[in-house]
Amino acid sequence: MKRSIVVIMWIMLLSLAMVGCDDKASKEKEPRDIKEMVERYSAGDFEDLSASITSQELIVTNGNKNQATYELPNDEFFVSIAPFIQNTHPCENHSLTGCQGELKEEEFEVHIMDEDGNVIINERMTSLENGFLDLWLKRDKTYEVKIEHNGKMVESKITTFDGDNTCITTMQLI
Repeated sequence: MKRSIVVIMWIMLLSLAMVGCDDKASKEKEPRDIKEMVERYSAGDFEDLSASITSQELIVTNGNKNQATYELPNDEFFVSIAPFIQNTHPCENHSLTGCQGELKEEEFEVHIMDEDGNVIINERMTSLENGFLDLWLKRDKTYEVKIEHNGKMVESKITTFDGDNTCITTMQLI
């Protein structure tokens, strides 16, 4: 009888420990503010890690090659645009810690309109130290993007559907 009580207590103790571990693991996958994390990585606010972003998730890999993934908001899509004059690189999923655009910390006039003709963005923006303009747009839409810089201009369509590129490096200013 005494042995049965001890066994039951050990089972209960192990069960509680496992629940505690599961709770900790799930909290790692649910950051308080995913947008803030993305902003920090884009700004170069990191040490010994890499971060990339797909249409669905942020992927962070530390120096030991341990990887953590974070789901993006269901209603918003992250896209990073690197307008360029001469130099670009092919890219699909943006590397927040690796992609480098040509025009670093430059001012741009950015105008974005959705498929219904609603103006989403109409403002002067400064590219980050990596040469990109980071944007959060509504998912599942098509947008007309117009960017102007020092008398040059580019227009392009971008889409924010599942599987679409988060890294736009094809917008050459002419």
